[in-house]
This record gives sequence, C-alpha cells and structure tokens, in this order.
Amino acid sequence: MTGPETTTGPGRRPAAPPGPWALLSGAVKGVAKKYSQDRSVALPVAQGRAVVLAVADGHGSAAHFRSDLGAYWAVEEFTACAAAFAREAARVGADAAGWPALREEARRLPQRVAHLWHERAVYHDTNSPAHGVRAQPAADRTGRVDRPDVPDLAAYGSTLIGAVLTEHTLFCWQLGDGDIVLVDGGGIPHTPLSSGPDMGDETDSLCEPEPWRKMRAHWQPFTGGAPPCVLLSTDGLSKSFADHQGFLDFATGLGERAAGQGVAAVQSQLPDWLARAAKYSGDDTTLVGAIAVPEQTQ
Repeated sequence: MTGPETTTGPGRRPAAPPGPWALLSGAVKGVAKKYSQDRSVALPVAQGRAVVLAVADGHGSAAHFRSDLGAYWAVEEFTACAAAFAREAARVGADAAGWPALREEARRLPQRVAHLWHERAVYHDTNSPAHGVRAQPAADRTGRVDRPDVPDLAAYGSTLIGAVLTEHTLFCWQLGDGDIVLVDGGGIPHTPLSSGPDMGDETDSLCEPEPWRKMRAHWQPFTGGAPPCVLLSTDGLSKSFADHQGFLDFATGLGERAAGQGVAAVQSQLPDWLARAAKYSGDDTTLVGAIAVPEQTQ
C-alpha cells in the first residue's frame, strides 16, 4: 500500500499546502553514520484543510540492520491510513456530533498500521531472510505443524510518531521515543504524549508482538483555534540539548521565528539547525511541522 509521494529523507522539502498550514521538513544523518535510518512525511490533505505529519526512527544498531526499511514502511503505512482519516476529520470539521466516530476510528488506526507494517516486514523477510534460511518447524506423523514458524522482525525495528491536524481537532499517536510539541498562541510548549525522560537506549518498536498495545494516543478538540505550531521530531533532536527545557525552548523559538520571519526563512535555516543538533547527539535528526499561516497571507 502506498500513499501520495511524501516520504522525505535528508534534504527533501514538503509540498506546499494550499490551505491554512505551511509545512516544515528537515532531516540529517547522524555523525559518522553511513546513511540515515529516519524517515518522515509532511502532507497536506483535503485541499489543505488537514495535515498529516509523521516521523519514524529506525533503531539503527547492528541488530536492527534493516531498520531503514522498517522506518520507511512505518511512515508509508501510517500516511496511507492517516490520509483517509484526515479527509474524514476535515469533512466532520467543527461538528462535534461526528467526533465520537472519529475517536473510535483513531483507536483502531494503530492496530491497522502495525498489521500493514508487519505484513511488509514478513513478506520482505520471507523473500530475503535477515538471518539466513530458517529451519522448517517439525511436523508430526500426520504432517501437521503445531507451531508455525514465526519470523524474527527485530532487524526492521522502528519507532513511529504520527499526527492528523485540522483547524478543529488534533489526533496524534506515538510508539517509542521521539517528541511531539504543540506551541500555543502564548508561546507555551506542550508535549501531550511525553512519557518522561528516556531510560537508556531501549524503546518500544513496531517489531515487537502486538505493538499497537504500547502506542500512546492523544485527541484534542480546539475551542479557541488550532495551535500555531505543531512539531514532530525523532529523538536525535531532543537528545542534542543539555536538558528537556532546552529542547522546549528550541521549539518555542522555532515557532516565534516562523511567525516573525516567515516559514520559508525557517525552512531554509532548518538543515543547519538539525546538522548542529546531530553533532551533539550523534544520531539521525529529523523534524517535520505545521505552522498556521495568518489569514491575510493565505
């Protein structure tokens, strides 16, 4: 399954939406890494009345040597599912009577994305086993196999953060590390899916059994208008700061620069900012965002 061409790697820029949002996208590979295991998307939907954002961080270590593929599939499958959801969210708009059905659909989305990701990983591993040809499980005298062979998908492990944003609602989901930050009209950052400081390098992953059960979700209706700045980033960005407050200050500053200098100016500087961050974290560093465009400039 594929959605519109949206997946971004280092140096790719998002398509310009025709609606009330301007989109940001930037990615740099980690210092001394051969290639990046991050993938991302920033996609306008429903003639720009909704936005789909996502970042995925392949685990990248020797045990996860195909995680660039895992991250790519995570973003593709999320985008395909979330774009349809976003079109419905845009259609419902401010009609609160339609929100319960949206919330129910939002609860089902993680499992659907995980199943699609799992199917692609199993198909790939079947045709090109990550750990060589697997031994066939033993059959009894009747030829029945009690336990089907279960592939080890750790080689493809990836995190996933995704969001669907309209002028009236925000839905977001997160599996594993990374950050989503909302900067409100007063310049105050909010992290609705934060689970606190990371403990070591272990993180939840799509390669685990039933990963949707660990996916955190958040739904938020906007009674006073959508936040002017919504940012999603892989953990390479937040880990480049000495403390979490420094990362939040960066998010606030980015929103202020977008409002004062324009989104195009921020987009042009973003690769340099991310490259500087990657020097400190050493990790692949990716950020996507949606910035509300003032009505008079639309």
